[in-house]
Amino acid sequence: MLDALRNARAAAALIVIAAIALAFVPLFSSGYVMSVFILLFANVALATAWSFFSGATRYISLATAAFFGIGIYVLAIAHVYVPVPVALIAAAIIGFLVALVVGLSTLRLRGVYFVVFTFGLTELIHQVLNWWEVKINHTVSRFIFTDVSNIAIYETLLVAALITIVGSWYVNQIRLGYALRAIGEDETVARHAGINTTRVKVVCFALSASVMAFVGAVLALRYPYVDASIAFNSTWSFQVLIAALLGGGGRAWGPAIGAIPLVLLSEYLAGTFPHHFSIALGLCFVVIVYFLPGGLTRLVLRLYHSWLVPQLKKAEVL
Repeated sequence: MLDALRNARAAAALIVIAAIALAFVPLFSSGYVMSVFILLFANVALATAWSFFSGATRYISLATAAFFGIGIYVLAIAHVYVPVPVALIAAAIIGFLVALVVGLSTLRLRGVYFVVFTFGLTELIHQVLNWWEVKINHTVSRFIFTDVSNIAIYETLLVAALITIVGSWYVNQIRLGYALRAIGEDETVARHAGINTTRVKVVCFALSASVMAFVGAVLALRYPYVDASIAFNSTWSFQVLIAALLGGGGRAWGPAIGAIPLVLLSEYLAGTFPHHFSIALGLCFVVIVYFLPGGLTRLVLRLYHSWLVPQLKKAEVL
């Protein structure tokens, strides 16, 4: 009990120190470094939100790009009529409501059927919206006129990433988190144990989607214009999935650990080998499946228990 409390305090202190340090990065960093951090925070929030639902329940979702794109389009439409903060909140709310409808109608599917449906959902929204823009609005894109600085986007995504990680950790400690894990272990047993599996799945799926929509809306502030192909790019779905698997499940901070090397790798390849990013994603899948089945989280924990804990005990003795 004392070790668990000590670990929790150490983790909380580490998060606070990291948050304070990251908050001051814009004061002494270049525009490129800021852009990398913005992309990193976005991927951390998306991967953590994805793992919050899919990692616990084992309902593998490829709908990240769908809710991400919904957030982009809500911002693109709403920022003309309301202040940007209101548009961001509206994006999260609409993402939540859309996910409620989708969840109620599809979360009875399992396995490959759910995976295929969520991937198809992104393509369906993409094609319908593209048709609407061309045939009804007679345009292919929407312009975004805002004067939001990169620093404001940076700070917003930093806060979103921290809240997502802390919120995921908190849910794991309460009954809702236990219910999610029970569904992932055996949904039939969880249902017979008195868990309202449908309600738990739908609510958590919607919470995850609201974070994805919010992140999409924040990132849209960096674009001069958006179209359906930009908003509903399926690469987001696969990149978030790989980040979560690379980091490893079981810990709220696992997806964040996986997002860091993946974002750095994608930035390097984008500048050096711009046409080989898809190959890199495939290689990441191979490495994760064959060499890192537990993700980087397992390696970090092994290092923590084998080296850091003995050092802390020695320091206490001294």
